[in-house]
Amino acid sequence: MLVRPRRLLARGVIGMNRRNVHYVGRYNDRRLYPLVDDKLRTKLLAREHGVTTPELIGVVRSQFEVKQVADRVAGRSGFAVKPAKGSGGKGLLVIDRQEDGRYLKPSGAEVTRKDLQRHLSNILSGLYSLGGAPDAAVIEELIRFDHGFADFTYEGVPDIRVIVFRGYPVMAMMRLPTAASDGKANLHQGAVGVGLDLTDGRALRGVQFGRPRTDHPDTGRGLDDLKVPYWETLLNLAAGCYEFTGLGFLGTDLVLDRHHGPMLLELNARPGLAIQVANGQGLRGPLDLVEGLPEGRPVHERVAFSRERLGHAPVPAPERRAGAPEAVPG
Repeated sequence: MLVRPRRLLARGVIGMNRRNVHYVGRYNDRRLYPLVDDKLRTKLLAREHGVTTPELIGVVRSQFEVKQVADRVAGRSGFAVKPAKGSGGKGLLVIDRQEDGRYLKPSGAEVTRKDLQRHLSNILSGLYSLGGAPDAAVIEELIRFDHGFADFTYEGVPDIRVIVFRGYPVMAMMRLPTAASDGKANLHQGAVGVGLDLTDGRALRGVQFGRPRTDHPDTGRGLDDLKVPYWETLLNLAAGCYEFTGLGFLGTDLVLDRHHGPMLLELNARPGLAIQVANGQGLRGPLDLVEGLPEGRPVHERVAFSRERLGHAPVPAPERRAGAPEAVPG
């Protein structure tokens, strides 16, 4: 759906140009990118700082190790394989369970041992990695999503994206896997994006393929019923990523595991802007407000500020200064 640029700007919607120049370029030191572009480094760094992440089963770095994977995952009820330097869910393989030496995906489709080895080899060759460079395969314990989300997903694990600016959560959404997205929490593949109220984690509105959505397309469950539990803990987890990465503009992806509670899944130094569509408001107002705040406040104070000042009603965007309109997100 096409929307006039003037209307988007009036809502405080920022485009890729402003994101790249004013926020990513100004607040994210490039030397820190590897901390989040490499999921294995992120996981190890998070562990050093006491942040919970999915259990690491193993790392495959060479073709020789590919044939040993069956032994590494033996006895596991399920596991996930992903490239250390992948993005957008590319290369993610989820094995829900093992039966009689067979690997079964959440859909029930079988993955043979040769299929698994071929997938690992493709990861090592860089097929799914940023820039196509040789990579490593990370094998993790399978996340079992919180029972409360059973009616809000199709096969996959819903995740929560929080944009954190200078350590303050400024906007949040939940991504709900669907049949169209093949059980993945990826908006451009057809997952439903649900804007979340920063105050209490309640759903504000939903979108799929850029259009409003009031229910989950596969379960029919109304999105108005969605409220994320452990909300304050999740926001504290997201805000704390500022301290251990040093990145000022950050996309944090979190999940709720039924056994381990809130967990950090991964981080993004160049987060997408579709979160604005899911929330029906732009980032400009919240970002401008936070940009004027002093440094040095502890995590819990930053989270309390965001819940009080950025929840419920959108923060108005400032009057646009003279100049050419910036690009808007597609």
